[in-house]
Amino acid sequence: MSKARLVITAVIVEKRPVSEVARAYGVARSWVCTLLARYRAEGEAAFQPRSRRPLTSPAAISADAVELIVALRKELSGQGLDAGPDTIAWRLEHHHRVRVSAATVARYLAARGLVVPEPRKRPKSSYIRFAAEQPNECWQAGFTHYPLAGGTGTEILTWLDDHSRLALRVTAWHRVTGPAVLAEFRAAAARYGPPASTLTDNGMVFTTRLSGRRGGRNAFEHELRRRGIIQKNGKPNHPQTQGKVERFQQTLKKLAHRPGAPARHPRSAASPAGCIHQLLQPAAAAQIPARPGHPCRRLRRPAQGRPRRPVRRHPRPGPH
Repeated sequence: MSKARLVITAVIVEKRPVSEVARAYGVARSWVCTLLARYRAEGEAAFQPRSRRPLTSPAAISADAVELIVALRKELSGQGLDAGPDTIAWRLEHHHRVRVSAATVARYLAARGLVVPEPRKRPKSSYIRFAAEQPNECWQAGFTHYPLAGGTGTEILTWLDDHSRLALRVTAWHRVTGPAVLAEFRAAAARYGPPASTLTDNGMVFTTRLSGRRGGRNAFEHELRRRGIIQKNGKPNHPQTQGKVERFQQTLKKLAHRPGAPARHPRSAASPAGCIHQLLQPAAAAQIPARPGHPCRRLRRPAQGRPRRPVRRHPRPGPH
């Protein structure tokens, strides 16, 4: 039974004074008088809880802005681009001259049912964010599988600058091997200069440290040691460490699946790279960031011949 029903019953049925009822239930005398007047005017409807929503909301965005948020969400998702609240808020301000906070965008997206709840997803606040302070301080690398028509597939190898998110090399292979990784690393280093360090997962094409060094180090590891480059590897089964290249590959796949993108052709006899060359080149030529159209701080790009501040490198043990 609601408190409003108890208060009205005590005054109307039990004939108790208003002041006594207000003290007994810990409410204001004026509120009891308001309930009584409402009961005499509306009857049983006075017992139902009323909305506390204000009559006016001067700070609320317009209905046109809400519809624009929904339209941008659908448009960006259909194009395979990032459609999060930050991206939508940035596009509203720069393309439509409408300033709305990302939190407001997220609230209206959730109200329209355009957000899939993920209660078990780890909160972003628990992640430790990191980024290189200068170009060529660290390169991230990884490869991902991309299906082709006819049930075949290919693997896309990506080299990414950790500071600027510049896609240094994006190439497709029938299968990514150690020689392929070494060749693409050398090609990127020849164009942009060698990095101070690399960050990859623990795939055998990058490192043999988890295999007990059976057969010794691979060619890529020997190349890094020869150049004096620090090699860093993430923890097993923890792709978040290589989050920048992982996010880039996710965006790359979305761009390949967007409407109007070239169809996925069957694997050619020459090379899988020829099959999806037209899919990779627009992204590689545009040097898309981790989130296309996403606001980001001004970053410097690695360029050959650019003077760089010295990076402290850990001393490497000599050969045993």
